[in-house]
Amino acid sequence: MMSPFMAELIGMMILILLGNGVVANVVLNKTKGNNGGWIVITFGWAIAVFTAVYISSKGSGAHLNPVVTLALAFLGKFQWANVPMYILAQFLGAMMGSTLVYIAYKQHYDETEDVGLIKATFCNEPAIRNTFHNLITEIIATFALVFGVLFLAGPENSLGSLDALPVALLVLGIGLSLGGATGYAINPARDLGPRIMHAILPIKNKGTSDWGYSWIPVVGPVIGALVAVFVFGLM
Repeated sequence: MMSPFMAELIGMMILILLGNGVVANVVLNKTKGNNGGWIVITFGWAIAVFTAVYISSKGSGAHLNPVVTLALAFLGKFQWANVPMYILAQFLGAMMGSTLVYIAYKQHYDETEDVGLIKATFCNEPAIRNTFHNLITEIIATFALVFGVLFLAGPENSLGSLDALPVALLVLGIGLSLGGATGYAINPARDLGPRIMHAILPIKNKGTSDWGYSWIPVVGPVIGALVAVFVFGLM
């Protein structure tokens, strides 16, 4: 069995490899999946979640998201001493996964001139930029994620491999229902880790990494998770 650190790192790497990978397949030029559309992206992300949870569930409980780790800690279902290790593994895994996507699609990055499409394969940006509404959207979407996960979590806070499908379907539903406004980051590591790699990697025509927006996919999910914890505690 993998250590919790390795399980979170590898699980997050797979999550981003497949999740950002489907975005790259849909938006980058001259790919076989070019212009596949939103349905392809949301289903690809759901499969990414299913695979990552299945792989990491026995080793770490498949948190794969800093706000899930924080939520379980606030509810007393996870040791605070382990929170930094889990979050570090999640961020490192996200950075590794996004780097692998870049390597896999290097030729297609070189063929793409639209800086927005290139950035979309790493991190989120809103369809309509409005700080208040973008933040509220991420809060609502993450509330739905964490509230659902808290009901799916087993007695030892592990989602378990057999619960990978319900979690994947939850993320699919969030993407289809709430993803249109901001791209449903719902995970600080999922957005910030790849955004850092977007800034570091020598990507042709990449433009800026939009650091002015970068706090919203971090703060919004944290607030949404805390609200979910509060509501869950009332039940």
